[in-house]
Amino acid sequence: MRRARIVLLAVAATAGLLLAASPSVAAPERSSTPRWLLHTQRFPGGISGGVRAMASPEAVAARARNLRAAAAPSAVVALNNVQMNDDSNPPLPQNETSVAYSLHNPMVAVSGSNDYVGGGVAIMRTSNGGRTWRTTRVTPQFAGTRDFCTGGDPAVAYSRRDRAFYISQLCFFRALPFSEIHVFKSVDNGQTWTPGRLAARAASNFDYANGTVDESLFNDKEFIDIDNNPSSPFYGRVYVTYTKFHIAADGSSDFCPIQVASSDDIPTANPSLAVFQTTPVVPDNPGGGGLGESANQHSVPQVERDGTLDISYAIEECNTGIDHGFRFQKSTDGGASFLASPVTIDKPGQFLDNPDPADLLPPTFFRAPNTASLDYNRSTGTLTFLYQNHVNRAVSGADISLQISRDGGFTWSNTRTLSKGAGGGGARNDQFFPWVDSNPAGDLYAIWFDRRRDPANHDIDTWQAVSTDDGRSWRTFRISTRAWNPDEGFFASGAFIGDYNGIAASNRVVYPVWTDGRDSNFGQNGVGETDIFTNVELLQ
Repeated sequence: MRRARIVLLAVAATAGLLLAASPSVAAPERSSTPRWLLHTQRFPGGISGGVRAMASPEAVAARARNLRAAAAPSAVVALNNVQMNDDSNPPLPQNETSVAYSLHNPMVAVSGSNDYVGGGVAIMRTSNGGRTWRTTRVTPQFAGTRDFCTGGDPAVAYSRRDRAFYISQLCFFRALPFSEIHVFKSVDNGQTWTPGRLAARAASNFDYANGTVDESLFNDKEFIDIDNNPSSPFYGRVYVTYTKFHIAADGSSDFCPIQVASSDDIPTANPSLAVFQTTPVVPDNPGGGGLGESANQHSVPQVERDGTLDISYAIEECNTGIDHGFRFQKSTDGGASFLASPVTIDKPGQFLDNPDPADLLPPTFFRAPNTASLDYNRSTGTLTFLYQNHVNRAVSGADISLQISRDGGFTWSNTRTLSKGAGGGGARNDQFFPWVDSNPAGDLYAIWFDRRRDPANHDIDTWQAVSTDDGRSWRTFRISTRAWNPDEGFFASGAFIGDYNGIAASNRVVYPVWTDGRDSNFGQNGVGETDIFTNVELLQ
C-alpha cells in the first residue's frame, strides 16, 4: 500500500484544492484523482450509490448555488402521509433515510437523509408522533485540515443509557483521498448536534499521529446500533459496521470486507475524544479479486437482549453490484471476536440476484441494490431477514423475500415471499429497498418500494407489512397516497433515489420513512426533487 506523507499545515494552506469549504466557494480539481473516485468512474458497482451521487458534478454545483430556506413544520396531508424535511430554495433531492425513536418517549423520533443542500445529512425530528417535523442540518468536517467534507449514507440510533440520539455518516472529498466515518450526538432530542469539527471518528484512512493517509482505503456504507440492554456487560456500547474498500491505483478493488468499530464512551462536549476499537468481521483477502468471501456490502448490526452482537451482510463483488448470497456473523464478547465461519442465510436455489452489474431495474435507470435488512425481536428472540430476490423474476419481477431464525441465527428458514399479490404469489413487477423492525411488544413491521400498481413497471409506491405472530403470517398494504416517477427524482444526468428506506416501530407509534418524488418539478427547472415522507400511525 502506498502511503503519502501529508503535512497538515501545507494542506491547510492549499485548502482551495478541497471540495468546496462552504456553499459559495468553488473547488478546482486536483491533478491526481483519488482512487475511490476512479473506482466509481470505471466500475458499475462496489462503492455505494450514495457516495457516487453526493460526489456527482450536479450535486456539487447545486450545493454551491443553493440558498437554504428556513426550517418549518411540515403540514399533515391526506391519509396521514407527511413530508418530513423542509424545502430548500430551489428544491433539491433528499434520499437514503434512517429513523429511530426515543426509548424514553416514543412520541419523539429522529430521521436522517442524504442532504444535497449542504452536502451532509438532513436531520428531521418530531415530538408529536410524526404529525409535524422540523429540519436541521449537519455538515461533516475533516479534522486534519478543518475543511468541510461531503457526507452521506446516514444511519440513526438511540441510546437508552446516554439518553441521546446518534447519527453516523461518511466524510470524503471529491478531490482528495481522505475517507472517514463520523458519529454525531444529540442530547436534546435532535434539536442540536455535535459540530462537524468535533465528530467522533469510527473509522479513518488518515493517521493523525504521523500525518499519513492510506490512499488505497475507502470506508463505505456504515450502519449503527447500540446495546440498550441494562443487564448486558456492554450496556451503552455503540457499534458501527462498514465496508473497507481496498482500491488499486487503477480504481479497481481486490477486497472489500466488513468491519465493526465500537466505543463505550462518546463524550457529549467533545465526541472527537471517543476511542473506537476496530475488529474485522470478515478478514482481508489480498489478491482475492473481489469475488470471494472477502467481497461484502450492506452490513446491518443488531444487539440481542443479552448483549450478543449480530451482523448480516451480502457477499457482493467489489467492482459490481452482483450479490452471491447473504452471511450472518455474531459476537458474544462485545465485538472483539466472531464465529470461526459465518452462517449462510440463503438456501440453494432460493435466491437469485439482479443480473445487472449496475443493479438497474428496467425500464427505469436508477440504481436499486440489494440493501437487505435484519431485525432482532427483543420480545421473542427471533431474527428476521428481508431482501430483494429475483429467483422468480420471469413471473413476478423482483420480490421481497423473508427468512427467519429462531435459534440466534445459526439456522434459517426457507425463503418466503413477503410482497405477495392478490392470488398469493409474488406481486407483479418489481419490489425493492425493504426494511424491517419489531416493537417491544413483539410485532413486526416492514416497508419497501413497490411498482405493482403501474402496468409499465415504472412509477413507485410504498408498501408496508405487519405481523403480530412473530413472522408466521403478514398483512400487507399500500401506505403511500400517490405514486411518483423516479426519472424525475434527481439531477439531469440520471436518476438516483437512494439505496434504502427505513422503519422504526414502538408500541405507540410506527415510523415508516421513505424517499418520495411526488412533488418534483423536474420539467420546470431540470432538477428533480425527492423528499422524505412518513405515514403517521398511532397505535395507542
